[in-house]
Amino acid sequence: MNGLLVLDKPAGMTSHDVVAIVRRVTGERSIGHLGTLDPMATGVLPLLLGKYTRLAQFFGQAEKSYTGTIRFGFATDTFDAEGTPAGEVVALGKTLAELRELAGHFHGAMDQMPPVFSAKKIGGVPAHKLARAGKEVPVKAARITIHHFELLGLEGEVASFAMSVSAGGYVRSVAHELGAMAGCGAHLASLRRTQAGAFGLAQAIPLAELKTMTMAEVEARLPHPRTLLPEMPSVMVDEQTAGRIRNGMQVNVPEFSGAVMVKVFSGPRELLCVAKRVAGTLVQPVVVMG
Repeated sequence: MNGLLVLDKPAGMTSHDVVAIVRRVTGERSIGHLGTLDPMATGVLPLLLGKYTRLAQFFGQAEKSYTGTIRFGFATDTFDAEGTPAGEVVALGKTLAELRELAGHFHGAMDQMPPVFSAKKIGGVPAHKLARAGKEVPVKAARITIHHFELLGLEGEVASFAMSVSAGGYVRSVAHELGAMAGCGAHLASLRRTQAGAFGLAQAIPLAELKTMTMAEVEARLPHPRTLLPEMPSVMVDEQTAGRIRNGMQVNVPEFSGAVMVKVFSGPRELLCVAKRVAGTLVQPVVVMG
């Protein structure tokens, strides 16, 4: 099966657990997820299947949106509810208005320190494995962009929020840092991803539903290939040109907009390659799907 499958991940399992289930349901061995979700998190998890795993490099910078809750009063070592409390419980002494003023600092481009308990790799090893082994985790700040962060309400010690952040951004780190600014500590209590790039909850198939679907039903729910990577225009070529592309040769394609990259199709749904403009309508295949 070749395509992109958008799932709604339930809580309590890793992204790798989800991949294992999709392998069993579809029979497709080659599967890759576009941005992990922590076990406690739910929501949009796009998966590339089959030959489409070759396109992963083009999805790397997709913006992601979330809703969730932040529990004030104490921080944890993982920055979320699954971690061990770090320090004594301290009462939240801020109003919603005051917390919103502090949240205003988390906007635009900034350097963010990722949690030591994360999937970020250090020397090829996930940071969380080093942390659980009691080893030093030399994490480095990463440049991210928070496009939107709003505290929606406050009930007792728990604030609800909505956030949109660039690739590589950690919502957990924002919760942790906001708690430090509030003077009482905080951690991420719940998280739901509502959007990943062009894909939202409206397109996502609940994992429980996927388990009951036939192969034909799954294929019918895959987004049309022309809707993927919407920043790239689409063109269609004849079979002679397609043959040259399969051999990795530069070719002239129909005129397309001023974009640098273009999706080349050999039929209405048959994505042949992603190519890069050389000059005019002359393009060089970058990833050939076959």
